[in-house]
Amino acid sequence: MTHASLFLTSAALGLFVLAGGAYGVLYSTGLARSNRLLERAGYACYGGQLLIALGVCLGSPLGWVWKLFVAVSGVAYGFIPPATWHLLETLHHDRSP
Repeated sequence: MTHASLFLTSAALGLFVLAGGAYGVLYSTGLARSNRLLERAGYACYGGQLLIALGVCLGSPLGWVWKLFVAVSGVAYGFIPPATWHLLETLHHDRSP
C-alpha cells in the first residue's frame, strides 16, 4: 500500500462513516418533524454511503476480508435508523391498559 492509497482509503472510510451518521441524523430528524425533505436527504446520504463503499471495495488495496466488512457494514447501516426509530416509538408511546 502506497502513501497515496493509504491516504485515499482512509479518507474514503472517514466519509463512509460521516455519511452513515448524516443518514441517521437526517432520517430521524425528518421523522420527528414530519419533514419529508430531511428524510429524503437522509436517504441521499445513505445512497452516497453505498457509493463510497462500492468505491472502497473496487478501488482500494484493502484485503478481501476488509472489503467484505465494508460492504456488509454499508448494507447494515441501512437498517439501523429505521429499527432504532421503531424501537423508540414502541418504548415511548403511551400504552392503553
